[in-house]
Order: sequence, then C-alpha cells, then structure tokens
Amino acid sequence: MNARAIHQNFLSKLRQDRGNVESSLVLIPLIFLFLIAVELVVATNLRNSDFSLAQSDASRRAISGVLTSSDQVIELNSPDSFTHMKLLITRRRHSLPQLVPGLVALLGGNAVVDVNGAAVMENLN
Repeated sequence: MNARAIHQNFLSKLRQDRGNVESSLVLIPLIFLFLIAVELVVATNLRNSDFSLAQSDASRRAISGVLTSSDQVIELNSPDSFTHMKLLITRRRHSLPQLVPGLVALLGGNAVVDVNGAAVMENLN
C-alpha cells in the first residue's frame, strides 16, 4: 500500500464518521454545565466548613478570652445588675477556587466566602 492509498483510506474513514461534529456540539455545553454544577457544590461545602470553623473559633475565643484584632465584642444590656454579658463576633473570609474561568466575572460577583461566628463571652472576673 502506498502513501496515496493510505491517505485516501483515511479520508474515506473520516467521511464515514458523521457523528463527531454533532457529539462535540453537545459535549462542550454539557462539560461546561457539569463544571458549573461542581463549582456550586464546592462553594456550598466550603461555605459550610468555613461557617463551622468560624463558630468553633468564636466559642474557643469566648471561653479563653483571647481575642484577635478582627473580632468584634458587643456589650449587651441586661436588666440584672449582676449579669454583664458580651457577645463575640468572629469573621472568616476565604476565596473560592474557580473551575470555570470568567464565570464569577460574568455573573458580577466575588469568589469569596465570608462567614461570621457568634458566642456569648464568659465572665473571667
């Protein structure tokens, strides 16, 4: 078999395969849709885990009394003169991975998870 016959054989096989263009036209949007769904699942799971960590940090800091500069302490008025209550708010900010480049910019948002944790501070007196 010479090179011309191999080339003709290859071209005839290529012309017989009619489903490639149609399947690629369907496959590309499906992959894009799959990546968007995976990105939403990852964002939701990261938000839930960051919320759990922020709440854990708030509880630990409220008990120990060791605060950071990003923590916020709110004084609560109490009708009881012997009870002085404080509420500790902690913040946690985490950036999200982008599986579909440009999706966040297209939607006009930020790829950031920002969660708060809250706990009542113990009296250390």
